[in-house]
Amino acid sequence: MKNISLPVKPIFLLTFTLGSSFIFILVSQPSPSPSSTSQKLNSMARSFVLWLHGLGDSGPANEPIKTFFSSPEFRNTVWSFPSAPSNPVTCNYGAVMPSWFDIHEIPVTAHSPNDESGVLKAVKNVHAMIDKEIAAGTSPENVFVCGFSQGGALTLASVLMYPKTLGGGAVFSGWVPFNSSIIERIPLEAKKTPILWSHGIADGTVLFEAGQAGPPFLEKIGMSCEFKAYPGLGHSINNEELHYLESWIKTRLRSSS
Repeated sequence: MKNISLPVKPIFLLTFTLGSSFIFILVSQPSPSPSSTSQKLNSMARSFVLWLHGLGDSGPANEPIKTFFSSPEFRNTVWSFPSAPSNPVTCNYGAVMPSWFDIHEIPVTAHSPNDESGVLKAVKNVHAMIDKEIAAGTSPENVFVCGFSQGGALTLASVLMYPKTLGGGAVFSGWVPFNSSIIERIPLEAKKTPILWSHGIADGTVLFEAGQAGPPFLEKIGMSCEFKAYPGLGHSINNEELHYLESWIKTRLRSSS
């Protein structure tokens, strides 16, 4: 039988559209006065965006995403695009590939079995990346964890298990990677971290129902979640989602004052 793998986001689509999108931003947005821009840049503190890729992908392949974030508020942003270690993946008949944790079946549904031990192991690695950045001087409130597909599921787990309130977590085409028993282990401060959840209605790999199960799960915890559904979008990320992510993060960035 042919191996089944999670499609990664259409990087070729992104690279083809980055140029026109960036030019549009430059042309259409009014230019702020030099003095106001300088004041804003001087007041913006260091921020950190950690992007977690999907199954079989790599960190460097996702780096074009940061070119969508052209607003002056991101001049002091540190970006990180780590690559997952290579591991055997059950849904691919044990084939070894970049994977944060094991995935048992495709498509992923709201009731698919989870590799909770693997998820929690991966969470420790993500937390180490966050801790390193905070030690370098970034406020936890200016730390944003984002991810697509498997990386989206890991994003959710990492934010929920972190002992401090972060700036936010953004899940794209992801799912809840553990059962409700984990709720008792979620730190109080983590519950204050806002979540943005985006999912394509036409997703045939991580079904829309898996994404829809996210907000009710978070409501049980008492967390804030903004859920955005994209009609016609399959298992990928489009420009609209990334532009919205830019504005979503921008409104949550803290100044140095």
